[in-house]
Amino acid sequence: MKPKRLTVALAAVAAVVVSFLVAPAAQAAPVTAAFTKVSDWGSGFEGKVTVTNGTGSPLSTWSIALDFPSGYSVSSSWDAVRSSSGQTHTFTPPTWAGPLAPGASVTFGFNGSPGNFPGLAACRLNGGSCSGGGGGTVPGAPSGLTGTPSATSISLSWSAAGDATSYNVYRNGTKVGSPSGTSYTDSGLTANTTYSYQVSASNSVGEGAKSGAISVKTTTGGGTENPARRAAPYLYMGWGNPPSPATVINATGIKWFTMAFILSSGGCNPAWDGARPLQGSADATAIAQIRAAGGDIVPSIGGWSGNKLGPNCSTPEALAGAYQQVINAYNLKAIDVDIENSDEFENEVVQDRILNALKIVKQNNPGIQTILTFGTSTTGPNYYGNRLIERSQALGANIDIFTLMPFDFGSSNIYNDTVAASQGLNNKLKAVFGWTTAQAYAHQGISGMNGLSDQQEMTTTQTWQNLTNWSKSNGLGRLAFWSVNRDRGCAGGGVVAHCSGIAQPDWEFTRITAGF
Repeated sequence: MKPKRLTVALAAVAAVVVSFLVAPAAQAAPVTAAFTKVSDWGSGFEGKVTVTNGTGSPLSTWSIALDFPSGYSVSSSWDAVRSSSGQTHTFTPPTWAGPLAPGASVTFGFNGSPGNFPGLAACRLNGGSCSGGGGGTVPGAPSGLTGTPSATSISLSWSAAGDATSYNVYRNGTKVGSPSGTSYTDSGLTANTTYSYQVSASNSVGEGAKSGAISVKTTTGGGTENPARRAAPYLYMGWGNPPSPATVINATGIKWFTMAFILSSGGCNPAWDGARPLQGSADATAIAQIRAAGGDIVPSIGGWSGNKLGPNCSTPEALAGAYQQVINAYNLKAIDVDIENSDEFENEVVQDRILNALKIVKQNNPGIQTILTFGTSTTGPNYYGNRLIERSQALGANIDIFTLMPFDFGSSNIYNDTVAASQGLNNKLKAVFGWTTAQAYAHQGISGMNGLSDQQEMTTTQTWQNLTNWSKSNGLGRLAFWSVNRDRGCAGGGVVAHCSGIAQPDWEFTRITAGF
């Protein structure tokens, strides 16, 4: 997958200032937001928004929604977290920002295109007028707080509270997170330890009362190891002379496989390759063999080719129902949505639909692991990958693992590019979720391509061993490759379905991966 790079050419121009305020409210507004066009160079423009807290109390958070005229878009932004849906671009405080003091102002900026920007179509502050600030009272205390533990994390969820625009999570009385949605995963905890949690809601007026406290105890586990770490190479029963999974397990010690691919069989109905039923197929037989040998599977929903569920299921609820059919068919512990085709990955409506569906799945299946797999540039996620991460946070999707597919760069050093892409993802996750480096790596995965890639990049068994060692030492949550079907030697064979295109012992990539 080739990255999409967004660039903005800057030129010195006279500053043009355009103030934008929605029609004035009946009363003086305690909190306001004003838009200024800083410069315009014909092919693009720079804008900024100033948020001012005119109240006598600290402003814990804010949300600014800017509606652009048709044909205009944001290409980059700074000093705020941005999410976009159509012509609406929503900005919230950066993760490092504290409350806005009484009488204080804060500014964020962005570049847009094309130039000759005529001004905003609309501006909303916390859902109300940018000249009026929205609601006059703080929201009530959230209800229904629950927690699901693992050895090193606790996944919290609660019911929405009134006019809330964000929430505050307290562990043992100390604030540890400020999600915009109604869920939060507190990571980096100690195994077999009890923690107390409360949640409060905030809006433009301030922070409301905390919920009642709950106590949640982490499970027993192995120190700082990620308890949900999985080595799960792809196995595809509809392609490439699929091997017997029992043979591969016995030869390599691998325990988990990522089974490809769940697609739409018409409308919002899941099936293997869009054709083979969930039960009574070669796929179901392979899953039974894997489990009989002490292993388990993660289904891969999506992929590059074929008819996807994301665009065919009309609502998040319908899509969650399709995912649930797959979960129920195999009593799954984890699911992977491979969101790489442009009709899903580069479709913002479908991106949001998938994230909201996975949020529903997480709520209805406590303890299940949710994985997103997508392409990358050599330096980390591209525009759509960054958006996927930002929206997962904004929607409270509570995704467990973000997996990159670091190949098809056309480059010659897969190890260096994979590490650089993973480090770029790590930086993005830290910025969006406020995680430490170790916490972010625990939420990351790598899905490589063994042997020759589509663009003739070569990943040797030694390169894959080095990447496995790097992934393990940095505590990544998932390691996979495409595919076990190709994990057989055929030097000079090119890119084919049944072998890797290089000289290698059969199942060597799988054996190395099992060591993860």
